[in-house]
Amino acid sequence: MAILSKKTMNFAYGMGAAVVIVGALFKIIHFEIGPLTGNVMLTIGLVTEAIIFALSAFEPVDHELDWSLVYPELAGGEAKSNKSVKEDAQGLLSQKLDAMLKEAKVDGELMSSLGNSIRNFESAAKGIAPTVDSMVGQKKYSEELSMAAAQMESLNSLYKVQLESASRNAEANKEIADNAAKLKDQMQAMTANIASLNNVYGGMLSAMGNRG
Repeated sequence: MAILSKKTMNFAYGMGAAVVIVGALFKIIHFEIGPLTGNVMLTIGLVTEAIIFALSAFEPVDHELDWSLVYPELAGGEAKSNKSVKEDAQGLLSQKLDAMLKEAKVDGELMSSLGNSIRNFESAAKGIAPTVDSMVGQKKYSEELSMAAAQMESLNSLYKVQLESASRNAEANKEIADNAAKLKDQMQAMTANIASLNNVYGGMLSAMGNRG
C-alpha cells in the first residue's frame, strides 16, 4: 500500500523541484531575504527532494495491461507475422460473411433460383427486342411520312404562288395589249384629224390665192 497517493507524490515532486531551482537562483545571484540565503534555500530543496525520492521507493509498481486481451495476436509474447495476421483477418471476415448469409437465409438454392430468374428475364428481354425494333421502325416511317407531307405542302404553296404570279403577268400583258390597241386607234383618229385640217387649210389657202 502506498504511503502517499500518486497525486500527492506528484505535487511533492513539483514543489521540491521548485525550491531547488529557487535556491540555485539565490546562490547564483547571491540574493538573500533575511535568513533565507542561497545556501539555505538550496539545502531545503535538496533535502525535500531526498525525502520525496525516499518515499517514492515504497510506491507500488503499476500493473501492466494485458494487451493480448485486446490484440489476440500478441498472446505468447511474440508478434505474429503479417501473413498470419492477414490470414486471421480473412478468416474472421469469411466467418462473419457466412454468418450474415446464414441469418439472411441466403443459400445455394436461393442463389440458383435467382440465377434462373435472371436468365428468364434475359429471355423475355430478347423476346421484347423485335417488338421494340418494329415500333421504332413504325415511328421512323411515320416521321418520314410527316416530313414528306410537309414537303408536299411546301411545294403546293410554291406552285400556288407561281400560278398567281403567272395569272397576274397574263392580266398585265392583256392590259398592255388593250392599251396598245387604244393608242393605235387614237393615233389613227389623230392622223385623220390632221389630214382633215390639212384639207381645210389647203382650201383656205386656195381661196385666198384666187381672190388675189
